[in-house]
Amino acid sequence: MTVPRGHVETLPDGTEVRLGVWIMNQKTRRAKLAPNRLAALADLGLDWAQG
Repeated sequence: MTVPRGHVETLPDGTEVRLGVWIMNQKTRRAKLAPNRLAALADLGLDWAQG
């Protein structure tokens, strides 16, 4: 899955989440993420989170 850094997702309640920035932050910090967090991200289809 490829999400541009500037992508903003609007939730049903109207809240906006800067998804692209969040994904880039997680990817940058992957070495510090707990194994269960990496597994959850891998289950969502993020290839870089797979061991």
